[in-house]
Amino acid sequence: MNDDRTGDEQAGDEGADPSHRRPDGVSDATVEALGTLSEALETVERARGSLYAFHQLTGGADLKLDEALEQLRRGGHDAQADLLEREIMGRNVIPGRWTFQIVEEYNAHYYQPFTEIESRIRGELLDGRQHVYEAEMKEARRTHGHPGHTAHP
Repeated sequence: MNDDRTGDEQAGDEGADPSHRRPDGVSDATVEALGTLSEALETVERARGSLYAFHQLTGGADLKLDEALEQLRRGGHDAQADLLEREIMGRNVIPGRWTFQIVEEYNAHYYQPFTEIESRIRGELLDGRQHVYEAEMKEARRTHGHPGHTAHP
């Protein structure tokens, strides 16, 4: 059998997956802009993760107060336990809000609109394709034909 494919193609290394290829007619400036927008969204995702960590850590600290209250009372420090229970346990972290409310407001007011607009712009300018900038960077930086540098798994 005559196989006219190059070594890269024979190894399943034909270049970027079509879902990551630049649509016809899309400029470098557009790909770069969408790469920057993707990076901004990734940063928002990290910020959101930190917000959830804040939520869980604060909630865990509040629940740990039960143990501290019990220990204070067991040690005969009822006045201090009462102060802690009255002033800190269950306290709002900002006026009128627990952390779950901050998370909900962040999601509704910032995160959801950000992800929807990013998706809309990507849909309009890159046919909805994700990580085109990064896929092109991978193609430019990898060593074709090297088993550790294949385009596809």
